Amino acid sequence: MQGPVLARDIMVKDLVTLKPQMDVFEAIERLLKHKISGACVVDDEGQFLGVFTEKDCLSVLVNAAYDRLPTTRIRAFISTEVRTVNEETDVLTISQIFLNTPYRRLPVLTDGSLVGQISRRDVLRAVNLMDRPSGERGGQLLYLSSLIALEDAPIV
Repeated sequence: MQGPVLARDIMVKDLVTLKPQMDVFEAIERLLKHKISGACVVDDEGQFLGVFTEKDCLSVLVNAAYDRLPTTRIRAFISTEVRTVNEETDVLTISQIFLNTPYRRLPVLTDGSLVGQISRRDVLRAVNLMDRPSGERGGQLLYLSSLIALEDAPIV
C-alpha cells in the first residue's frame, strides 16, 4: 500500500445534481427516480450551494400543509449548513465525520466546486476491497488510522 486512502480515491464523480431554481416536486421526482436519499445542489458554474435531502422534502410537505408554500423552488428548502471534505481528506477523517454526525454523504469540493461525493457505503466498499496482509479476508487486524499496512502499524 502506498499511503493513506484519500477522498479522491473513493469519491463518486458521476453525480445526480439539482439546480436551485428547480421545482420542488421535480426534484423529489428525480430523487425517487434515481433511488437516492439526497442530491447536491449546484449553480450553473458548478459551485456547491447545499444539499436537498429526503428530510428537506418532508419540510416542503409540512410547510405546504401549514403555511402554504411561498415558493416551489428548491432554493428555499436546501440544507446549506453541510459538512464537506476536499480531495485530500483521508478515509479515517471521513469515517470519523460519519460517526460523529448524522450525514450519509459528504460532498467533495475543490475551490467551492463540486467534484465528487462520498457516502458511508463508499467508505465501506473501499475498506472491504483493500488488500489484506497475507491475502485473507478477516482474521488480521486492519488498522484504520489512515489505512496503513499491518506491518507498518505502530502496535502489532
